[in-house]
Amino acid sequence: MAKKKTAKAESHEFQAEVSKLLHLMVHSVYSETEVFLRELISNAADACDKLRYAAITQSDLLAEDPDLKITITANAGAKELTIADNGIGMDHDELVGNLGTIARSGTEAFVKQLSEKDTDVQQIGQFGVGFYSAFMVAGEVEVVSRKAGSDEVWKWDSDGSGQFNLAPVGAKDAAAHARGTTIILKLRDDAEEYLEASRIETIIKTYSDHISFPITLTVTGAEDDQEPRQLNAASALWTRPKSEISEDQYKEFYGHVGGMFDEPALTLHYKAEGRHEYTVLVFVPTQKPFNLFDPDRKAKLKLYVRKVFISEDAEMLPGYLRFVRGVIDSEDMPLNISREMLQNNPIVASIRKAVTNRILSELEKTADKAPGTYEKIWDEFGSVLKEGLYEDMERRDQLLSLARFRTSTSDGAQRSLKAYVADMKENQTAIYYVTGEDQTKALASPQLEGFRAKAIEVLVLSDPVDNFWITSALGFDGKPFKSITQGAADLDTIASDETTEDAEPEADASEFGTLIALIKQTLGDDVTDVRRSDRLTDSAACLVAEAGAMDRNLEKILAQHNPEGMPKQAPVLEINPRHEMIKALAQSAKADGATSDLEDAARLLLDQAYILEGEPVADPAAFAARMSRFMTRRMTSTAS
Repeated sequence: MAKKKTAKAESHEFQAEVSKLLHLMVHSVYSETEVFLRELISNAADACDKLRYAAITQSDLLAEDPDLKITITANAGAKELTIADNGIGMDHDELVGNLGTIARSGTEAFVKQLSEKDTDVQQIGQFGVGFYSAFMVAGEVEVVSRKAGSDEVWKWDSDGSGQFNLAPVGAKDAAAHARGTTIILKLRDDAEEYLEASRIETIIKTYSDHISFPITLTVTGAEDDQEPRQLNAASALWTRPKSEISEDQYKEFYGHVGGMFDEPALTLHYKAEGRHEYTVLVFVPTQKPFNLFDPDRKAKLKLYVRKVFISEDAEMLPGYLRFVRGVIDSEDMPLNISREMLQNNPIVASIRKAVTNRILSELEKTADKAPGTYEKIWDEFGSVLKEGLYEDMERRDQLLSLARFRTSTSDGAQRSLKAYVADMKENQTAIYYVTGEDQTKALASPQLEGFRAKAIEVLVLSDPVDNFWITSALGFDGKPFKSITQGAADLDTIASDETTEDAEPEADASEFGTLIALIKQTLGDDVTDVRRSDRLTDSAACLVAEAGAMDRNLEKILAQHNPEGMPKQAPVLEINPRHEMIKALAQSAKADGATSDLEDAARLLLDQAYILEGEPVADPAAFAARMSRFMTRRMTSTAS
């Protein structure tokens, strides 16, 4: 969409999604129109931050005007509100790219969602579209900008109806426009309240007092013209004592620094002194950030050095804490440190380690003192925190203590491993778990039957990440993790809460041994083994993996991603010696030996076991033919 830079005026069509978004803006996408001023001031502050960083290596960029600031001018006579900054500014291509497109995947779906009834429109700020909120109050918007270090000045304007114009500012007029960006809003009649000094001051105090650049207001074009005066404290919030900061100020800063509109679930603000001196102000959200599962998995913390913004890609936290938002301000790092050098900087490594430990400790305190709050945090971010269980060996035990699980006996409530171990049965030596695509499917696993019968608690692991960390986890509190779909269940050694006097008798041992031998012969290499099951109580058969082999659910996940390069393991078929069908087959095997009926039954047992796991049978046509033969013989036998 961007056109080649020329010295002539140009007209551009907005990106299709932007046109739709502007229509929504005009009809008040935000619940309060006053947030337009917050968004424009935040953008101006970002522009000043960017210039301050660029000037570290190009000091001449700040030479003519070193005092960065944001200026608001309210002209009541012309019904114009101007927000100006002397920050980095924008050139031709940046004006087109930043103000004519939304460079983010999924925008069309986002705009469609906003159009639907009952959409939580407060989420809009997460998508970087704050500039467009100006059209909620303005019939026309002009943007005049000079990029730092450039002599060119460009003017962008639009009425939000579908296109925007871009033209160079002549040399004579360009002299009046210094470095930075000026946004002129021609306010609609129903938005004239935003020309009142008291209204503007209230908005600034509410939303932007934490901005570290002075915000001044000048009122002109009215009988009571006012001299310029500063509206905000202009000191970085994180540098103030905690006792001087209100909860509302923390919340507003959280929205500013993280682009979030929910309430922070946890606020951590402290100053570290010692080997390295730095200040930390970070927040744990109550809702998932929209980019939580971006492939780069980078934590979005802003790094400052002595209040100079450096980067938000410094990886100050491990990937499994990427949901945390906030600021780290170092007193020790050199101001001229590059983004590339940050990756190998020992101070960064030291701060990263200490801040990570502090956040995890704070989560532990929350879990202990405010379990309800922690449960909500875990519901939102548990699947991300569990990534640390296979990435961060140093903190694995701490992360395991933070982990919460739904289990086969918890009725949906979250359980800690500490609570699980405390409630283990007599002679139970392992922490049992089952994996599945979701909670419902995992709880429907036939392999759970024997554990349920003995009221043995089983962890239900349904997050994709569970299939990976559990394979490398050594255990918790001296108890190893054991899959109920791998190896032998060993349930006979664990005491039951209920009497077994009324348990269904097993098939005759001799008959059952003959049946197993004939099934093995029939199925051949399609199974690794056929054996008696002590984990089944209701089902006739199930599939398990050999001890030490890959868990079957992990195998399915890997096969989905690499169907050609993933060799399939033959499962173990376990059969239930107490099931009436199995006992009948055992009697038939002993009496008649290998027959076509028994061969069909063996194949149907294997197919049935696959179906119970939610997998397709290997040969649907053969399955249907066997089933038809089996049913026909049954109906014929009944009729005779």
